[in-house]
Amino acid sequence: MARPRLIFPLIAFLVSLIILGVAWFAFDPMGETGSSAIGGPFQLTAQDGRSVTEKDLRGGPSLVFFGFTHCPDVCPTALYEIGLIYKAMGKDGDRLKTFFVTVDPERDTPSVIKDYLSGFDARITGLSGAPDAVLAAEKAYRAYAKKVPLETGGYTMDHTALIYLMDGKGRFLSSLNIDRSPEENAKMISKYF
Repeated sequence: MARPRLIFPLIAFLVSLIILGVAWFAFDPMGETGSSAIGGPFQLTAQDGRSVTEKDLRGGPSLVFFGFTHCPDVCPTALYEIGLIYKAMGKDGDRLKTFFVTVDPERDTPSVIKDYLSGFDARITGLSGAPDAVLAAEKAYRAYAKKVPLETGGYTMDHTALIYLMDGKGRFLSSLNIDRSPEENAKMISKYF
């Protein structure tokens, strides 16, 4: 009879170990969360032809958004909201860096991105590159992107719709909530200068 009574505490103990193990891997002993694994090395080309790497995120907070120029709604909405945040930040906005990284390098060349971004805040930098370079950036940021064929021909892209807020060392802080007002987001970002 003693054995069945021991099974439940043993199961509870093992479940506790699993939970603690997951928590340990999500915790960085340096005082940061597991989110520090978001971000990392990449090398892409800006709409003006210059090379951009993860080192360009250093020096102050940055926003990173993965999207594509043929996106019907999510991307233009996010880029418009980022423009409102820049406006709400006033002169501090000149210190914020924003990178729009294509998930569709097949169509989104630097010149296509340049034309597309002309309708948004001029401080947003568009990035493209060879498919393997774009894929490396997606992996570094744990971003999802997948080509989806359309019944009418052509394709669209499913993709992560997060706006990543990175600190002055290029480390992930949080995702930006565009349901907040531009003023609230501007105030939150300004804390990291």
